[in-house]
Amino acid sequence: MPSLSYVLSLTCNDRRGIVSAVSRFLSDRNGNIEEAAQFNDQEAKRFFMRIAFTMQEEAVSLQDLRSQFANTAEEFGMEWQLVDTQVRMPTVIMVSKLGHCLHDLLLRWKTGLLPIDVRAIVSNHRDFYQLAASYDIPFHHIPVSPDTKAEAEAELLRIVGGEKAELVVLARYMQVLSDDLCRKLAGKAINIHHSFLPGFKGAKPYYQAYERGVKLIGATAHYVTGDLDEGPIIEQGVERADHAMSPAALTSLGRDVESVVLARAVKWHAEHRLIPNGSRTVVFK
Repeated sequence: MPSLSYVLSLTCNDRRGIVSAVSRFLSDRNGNIEEAAQFNDQEAKRFFMRIAFTMQEEAVSLQDLRSQFANTAEEFGMEWQLVDTQVRMPTVIMVSKLGHCLHDLLLRWKTGLLPIDVRAIVSNHRDFYQLAASYDIPFHHIPVSPDTKAEAEAELLRIVGGEKAELVVLARYMQVLSDDLCRKLAGKAINIHHSFLPGFKGAKPYYQAYERGVKLIGATAHYVTGDLDEGPIIEQGVERADHAMSPAALTSLGRDVESVVLARAVKWHAEHRLIPNGSRTVVFK
């Protein structure tokens, strides 16, 4: 008989009986747990859990499951979500002039490696409209200047809302988002940047790194907040560099790391493996 796949993720104050209550809830409805992970934050006294499970298609609807689990969630004061994993996450990707992360995400999405549904590409430049068309994705050119920033962000929010996007990926989108926009996208916008911040700011950071003789090249993917490039970290990666590498070689290596790290962060978010934990994240890989 066909089965449906779900993921339940939750966090609450740590106390006895949480795992038992959740397991019993699923068992009573003939749910079959296929993957389970938990974490006790001893410092914050918080409990985190992610359970992937299946149910027979005719058993209980997702809406009914959510309604029924609400009682258990209330008992333990849980923040939680219950999702159908067979529904790919609606996503909007933002980009400027550097396309390595965009190309990588689109290829992974098209080949089934990312459980997302790319609904639109938004850019402050026209460079990638043909790429978007080749994937049959709507492309939105939204120029941004100090005088038009508010209008541009309003248009972006209109697109995100119209596409019912649950994830916004800043794939090397080189515009600073306002505090207001960051608040409205809280928990569903992911950014990527090189590891040299705050040391090497501005243009050509890899050339600055070359001048300093750096030996490590890295990247950080994080949730977007009003604190520029300081949101909760999701994933980081690093590669060795050496004295023989030119600035161009360092740049190429850095772009490879950025692409891989961003793809991991997007995948984990879309698979509901991330739970916020204050200024940090819990990542159930």
